[in-house]
Amino acid sequence: MTSSHDGRRSAILAIDTATTRIVIATGSPSGVADGISTWSAGYRHGETLLPSISRFLGEQNIRRSRLTGIVVGTGPGAFTGLRVGIATAKGMAHGLGIPLVGVSTGDALLAASGVDRAVLLLPAGPSDRLVIRAGERPLPLPGGQEPELREGETLVALDLEGRASADALERGEVAYRRLGHDLIRLGAEQLAADGPPQLETLVADYVTLPRGVRAADGSVAWSRDHR
Repeated sequence: MTSSHDGRRSAILAIDTATTRIVIATGSPSGVADGISTWSAGYRHGETLLPSISRFLGEQNIRRSRLTGIVVGTGPGAFTGLRVGIATAKGMAHGLGIPLVGVSTGDALLAASGVDRAVLLLPAGPSDRLVIRAGERPLPLPGGQEPELREGETLVALDLEGRASADALERGEVAYRRLGHDLIRLGAEQLAADGPPQLETLVADYVTLPRGVRAADGSVAWSRDHR
């Protein structure tokens, strides 16, 4: 979905590469999305992301010089996609001299689902899954186990065909369609709050790491951008 946009107006850009679908969106600094594009990520993030962003901004009639901030989804997600997405967002923010903020993809998807007390279920490798609740640390769910829902909770599943119920997957599709809107909304709130710069401190929340990459103390250090 795209919409026309006056190139003289200020705008913010959101990028998310945490799931199997890349999402980019534009919106007003007040947090209202006005253009969204999404496509299957495949295995070519590094080749396709930046050209796709440039093309999308052109379709929206937004000059890069009119961007006032960049929002990037921080996961949880797979190593390659998140690494490319965050590196692209950092590079653009650094080059344009505009602020960058990170938004938890999990939090944005929970909000985008429109479900009260939603519980998000994401893949964590070929068999395991990850359970995400608002305000809590994600919990790994080994293959074969089912999530234990608390009273009043509703399951929302993404990228888990054959590994989650049809109803949960349908709610996940709703969240996918609204993800760009909530990235813009949540990112705009952070940008308006004018907190500490995130360009050098932003890190990804990786679900799985590639072979040969080790996590230290449960986290992965992102290379800092020394300006």
